[in-house]
Amino acid sequence: MDKLTKVSIFPLIRQVSLRVSPLIIRLPVSANQVTTTSLLAGVGACWYLAKGTYETTLTGALLFLICYILDNCDGEVARAKNQSSEFGEKYDTFVDWVVHAGFFGSLGWGVAQETGQNIWLWLGLFGAAGGSINYLTGIYIDFRFRQHLGEEYDSTGRSHHDEAPAPKGVKQWTVFILRELSRADFCFIVLFLALFDVTWFLLPTAAVGAHVYWMTQFIRGARDYHV
Repeated sequence: MDKLTKVSIFPLIRQVSLRVSPLIIRLPVSANQVTTTSLLAGVGACWYLAKGTYETTLTGALLFLICYILDNCDGEVARAKNQSSEFGEKYDTFVDWVVHAGFFGSLGWGVAQETGQNIWLWLGLFGAAGGSINYLTGIYIDFRFRQHLGEEYDSTGRSHHDEAPAPKGVKQWTVFILRELSRADFCFIVLFLALFDVTWFLLPTAAVGAHVYWMTQFIRGARDYHV
């Protein structure tokens, strides 16, 4: 635990991962294997969400929570075992994209099957498209900066600061909450909505929000804040 980063109460998922990571660190597994396990849990969540019933949606939400926990653990394991690498960072980002694009597409399919209304599928696909644009935009921005800065470029923005910068002003706090806090604890939102059988609410929200999310990448300093 001494090598793990201490955090404040938010995001809540860190409070869980910081207690799980010490257990994983004792196991003969690499950080990339933890990422792969996170991917498998995420794909499993998509499978259950696509079925559309209350029971399968709740099961999918629980698997999605496990996926999020492991997604946070992989970085903590990498730092504790000195396994941080550029490949690991890119692999983690790739897995995040696959899981979230699959999540919205599968949720839309499941709700459409349950209600018989295809509009839910289209909303899910539109949300998945937003996540895909965000992923590809991030790759493009990283490529351009890496071309300009070379080895000095840090895609996380952390190397340019002695410590993680805190948001200042309404604009920066709005971007921080949208890009970091809401994303980091999204699994708890999903689980809460699944308990009350209203995960459909995420579909119209994501159809708009996912596209607002990728647009925020173009706000200066938006990628400097991390949780």
